[in-house]
Amino acid sequence: MSRPTAAPANSTGRILFASLAGTTIEFFDFYIYATAAVLVFPPLFFPGADPAAGMLQSLATFAIAFFARPLGSALFGHFGDRLGRKVTLVAALLTMGVSTVAIGLLPTYAQIGVLAPLLLALCRFGQGLGLGGEWGGAVLLATENAPPGKRAWFGMFPQLGAPLGFLLSGGCFLILTEVLSDQQFFAWGWRIPFLLSALLVLVGLYVRLKIEETPVFRHALDTQEEVKVPMARVITHHTKALVLGTVVAIATFVLFYLTTVFALTWGTTALGYSRETFLVIQLLAILCFAATIPFAALFADRHGRRRTLIWVTVAIAVFGLLFEPLFGGGSLVGVLLFLALGLGLMGMTYGPLGTVLSEYFPTRVRYTGVSLAFNLAGIFGASLAPYIATALATRFGLQAVGYYLAGAALLTLVALLATRETRDQDYGR
Repeated sequence: MSRPTAAPANSTGRILFASLAGTTIEFFDFYIYATAAVLVFPPLFFPGADPAAGMLQSLATFAIAFFARPLGSALFGHFGDRLGRKVTLVAALLTMGVSTVAIGLLPTYAQIGVLAPLLLALCRFGQGLGLGGEWGGAVLLATENAPPGKRAWFGMFPQLGAPLGFLLSGGCFLILTEVLSDQQFFAWGWRIPFLLSALLVLVGLYVRLKIEETPVFRHALDTQEEVKVPMARVITHHTKALVLGTVVAIATFVLFYLTTVFALTWGTTALGYSRETFLVIQLLAILCFAATIPFAALFADRHGRRRTLIWVTVAIAVFGLLFEPLFGGGSLVGVLLFLALGLGLMGMTYGPLGTVLSEYFPTRVRYTGVSLAFNLAGIFGASLAPYIATALATRFGLQAVGYYLAGAALLTLVALLATRETRDQDYGR
């Protein structure tokens, strides 16, 4: 493998746009599935079950991607740490894009029977595989090009892809529900967001192909020993960082999927909101998510990553205790306040998270390490969160869901107290 010695000249604008554009597309793909899993897939792919069972089966396919994401971390992380960030990011984007477009082309249960949900699950697995390699690489693309003292600020740009992707996906479904009848929407309209993903992927590929390899990785190629199996090195030599990094991210995942997927499920069933109304409420609240990400990144650069996340995690635990009083009443003001607070806290914890996790691992295994920690947290914190929350709320009420969130926050707090501050460490190690 050829190893260049000169550092490439990546402009700041190009790097930040490339990291933001890629994650926006990936999260758009991921969220349109989450929305469809609540609104569309139960009657179209699981029609034989009663409505509650169909919803749980649909949410189970939603969870599949989170179990695929660590496999994506291992696969794409291997090549990202050996061949480079750029080529791996392109491959991850293609994997996600092809899987998403395929969902838009799937026949339903009425057309091919039980094969339909099986193909849906397979495509969902492909989505998870791609995102497992996308997020970590996008974070490294930003942070490994960051100037001194601005690593969290650069690292928050790929994080902005999450709220932007959510806005695009929610807005797309909202427009479709406004302009199409229910019959048109369920017959073919739901496919449009999945097929539109092909255009977004082409844009993302164009941007990604224009960037150069990160200088930190290029320097590591010349000065550090090659790691033949990065996954094995992470597990055997960086076990503590992997475990702590995974637990540090758990509260973030639980919080987000309770305030998005579960909230949409509960809001459009138990609280009686129409899907159009609740999507509008979520889109308004997601602005708080986007707004607090840069604020948290600035705070983390100035005052430390560990300190920032500790205080935010305490706030998440308190928010869990307010879950039922705010959301349970069902009033428009209460629901909007609940989502705005929850998603605002989400931005505060998510903004510096990518930078923090990347700082736990050395350069030659960083792609694998940060991706694996983040996506393992997805399994424990997000994969079954909507399913668990729906079961808890149905049996014990919304207060039990709040306790579930508070418990996740306490786990993350323990992990944060066991970590070190990483703001000033050598990132090229």
